[in-house]
Amino acid sequence: MRPLQLMRAAALLGLWAATLAHAGEAMDGVKARGELRCGVSEGIAGFSAKDAGGRWTGLDADFCRAVAAAVLGDPAKVKFVPLRSSTRFPALQAGKIDLLVRNTTWTLTREAMLGLQFPAVLFYDGQGFLVPVSAGLTSSKELAGATICVEKGTTHERNLRLYFGRRGMAYTPLVIDSAREVAQALFDGRCQAYSSDASQLAAARLWAADPRAYQILPERISKEPLGPVVWGGDPQWTTAVRWVLYGLLLADEHGIDQALAANPPAEVYGELIPWSEAEEVALAKALGMPAGWALRAVQAVGNYGELFERNLGAGSPLGIERGLNRLWTQGGLMYAPPIK
Repeated sequence: MRPLQLMRAAALLGLWAATLAHAGEAMDGVKARGELRCGVSEGIAGFSAKDAGGRWTGLDADFCRAVAAAVLGDPAKVKFVPLRSSTRFPALQAGKIDLLVRNTTWTLTREAMLGLQFPAVLFYDGQGFLVPVSAGLTSSKELAGATICVEKGTTHERNLRLYFGRRGMAYTPLVIDSAREVAQALFDGRCQAYSSDASQLAAARLWAADPRAYQILPERISKEPLGPVVWGGDPQWTTAVRWVLYGLLLADEHGIDQALAANPPAEVYGELIPWSEAEEVALAKALGMPAGWALRAVQAVGNYGELFERNLGAGSPLGIERGLNRLWTQGGLMYAPPIK
C-alpha cells in the first residue's frame, strides 16, 4: 500500500474512533436485534403495500431492504410495521421502529420540533388533487366552494389552507384518518376532490372500481420532498441511512444495475467504491456497516433507477414519469455527494 493510502486509512480509523463515542442507540439496537424495524404505510401501491402473497412491495419497502442488506448483510432481515400518518412520528419517537419510510415530507418543523432527521430525499413529489372525470374540471382553481378530502396528520391540511387562502377561495376540509378511507370518501361522493401527494393520488386511483373515472389535475400546490426518517439522537445511524440511498443513486449514475452488481468487474466496482481495501474497511467501520455495504444494497434491490421503474415507472400500474427524480445528469434533481 502506498504511503498516501496508509495515511488516508489511518485518518479514517481515527475518525471512526472519535465518532464511535457518539454513536447512539438506534444503530446499536438494529445490530443487537439482527432486524430492522421499518415503518411503512398501511398500503400505498408503488411505495409500500402487500402483494397477493403477503410480501411487502414498493419503493419504500425496497429501500428498507437495501438498508438491511447494507447494515445486516441480509435484505430479508426487515420487520415491516404498517402505520397511519397520525401514528408514524410517535412510533419513531417511542423507539417502536428504527426507520420510517412512509411517504413522509421533509420539513423544518419536523426536524426542529419533533427531533427527527431526514437523511436524504427518496422521491420528489408535489401535492395535487384527484377528482372525478365526470365533474369536467381542468384546474384546481375551479374547486372554489368544494369539499376537499384530506388525510389526518399530514402537511396537506396546512397546504390546502395556504393555497385556498391566498386565492380568496372558500373550501370545506373533510379530514379522515387513513388514506384508503379518504379515497373511499371521494368515491362515495362525500367530497369533490382528494388532495395529497400526486404519487399517492395515482396509487389511490387504483382502488376505484373504475380508475379511469378519476383524474389528477395538472397543478401542484406544494413541494413534497419525501424521504426516510430517523430519530435524531444517533448521527451514525443517520449517516448510514443517508449513504445507502446515495449508494443506490451513484450506482444508477455509473450504470451499475442489480445484475452487474452480482458479479462486478474490478473496474466497475472501482467506480462505486473508489478506495483501497484498507480505506474501505476503515470507512465502513465509521459508518457502522460491514465493508461492501453499497454493493450489497444494489445486489439486494437494484440501483435507484431500477427501484423507480419497477415500482412507479411506465412498466408499473402507476405509470409515473420519473421527472424530477431523474439523475442530475438527465435534467432531474437526484444528486449524490462524492463518495470519496
